[in-house]
Amino acid sequence: SQPETDGKQEGLFTTANDGLNQPVRRHAITDAGLQHFLSAYPGEAIGKEDVFYYVYGMLHSQDYRNRYADNLGKELPRIPRVKAAADFWAFSRAGRALADLHLNYESAPLYPATVSGGSQPEDYRVEKMKYGKDKDKTTLIYNSKITVTGIPLAAYEYVVNGKPALDWVVERQCVKADKDSGIVNDANNWAIDTMNNPKYPLELFLRMITVSLETMKIVRAFPSLSIAE
Repeated sequence: SQPETDGKQEGLFTTANDGLNQPVRRHAITDAGLQHFLSAYPGEAIGKEDVFYYVYGMLHSQDYRNRYADNLGKELPRIPRVKAAADFWAFSRAGRALADLHLNYESAPLYPATVSGGSQPEDYRVEKMKYGKDKDKTTLIYNSKITVTGIPLAAYEYVVNGKPALDWVVERQCVKADKDSGIVNDANNWAIDTMNNPKYPLELFLRMITVSLETMKIVRAFPSLSIAE
């Protein structure tokens, strides 16, 4: 990582002057921000990455969200310091694991739900997914040929921007025309032309089940929130 400078601001991927045309990595954590945490845990070898992942972990804490709910609805999040160094590291390690999980969601294992139907590439064309009868979320009707059953309800507990991550997949992996422009957003084009995989929308849903379950497993293991004075 390169140290921050006080001079002219440069782009996020400004190249280094080393003749190798390599991007310079820049931290979003300031020196003052790092010192704020170092002062709370004397003797701990804490780096800026550790603080970054601590923040990412903290933002997933339900205790944190509940305690600061009023503030979070009105202003930028303020990240408290926990009392114990052990809890700092617990949140930091969890945040690192969550970040890896969320960044690499497209390579997460396919959840072993029961997929009925589908044998030819054209069978995986999606128009609009929907849940089962009476909005049964243990069942996904992918299209007229393919149905997914055995979806664990616990997977819907992972919420992103007020909505389960799985609902986002269902809503976005479809064929939809913009009302104003008439431009058609076709998830099948991305699946075939970019991902070279007509099963991509279905597999994304199955992968997101895994991501959601693993996310909640990590979140439930957070220590209780004990804030330093």
